Amino acid sequence: MQITNGNWQAKINPVRGSLGFTRTEAMDMMLLAAGNTYKEIAKATGRSPKTVRGSIEKGYHKLGVYKAAGAVAEAMKRGWIAPLLVALLISGINPDMDAMRHRQPTRTRTHSSVTARISQRLNGSLYA
Repeated sequence: MQITNGNWQAKINPVRGSLGFTRTEAMDMMLLAAGNTYKEIAKATGRSPKTVRGSIEKGYHKLGVYKAAGAVAEAMKRGWIAPLLVALLISGINPDMDAMRHRQPTRTRTHSSVTARISQRLNGSLYA
């Protein structure tokens, strides 16, 4: 079964004690992936921050991680949560998006200028 929250979707397993997130853990993990703090998640779900922390720590235990970033990454890797494709489609609409992703190369010294400077040092013209 899948649930959606904002720009995230999650797979939940309604069978108790099985692999995967419960509905509460999935909801909390999606809100965590969206960048919310425990207090913000608690306010959005109508629970206390301590209850949210316990739910998220159960999710950490299921994933075998210790921090929020690791939990989100591991949950995405396992396919338990994923960003919606809407964001990917919107980025594909802009034709200049590919050009905006790449930085222009910085100007570097050319080989000839370095060689000229070394030869000037050897000839003593820089120190005269």
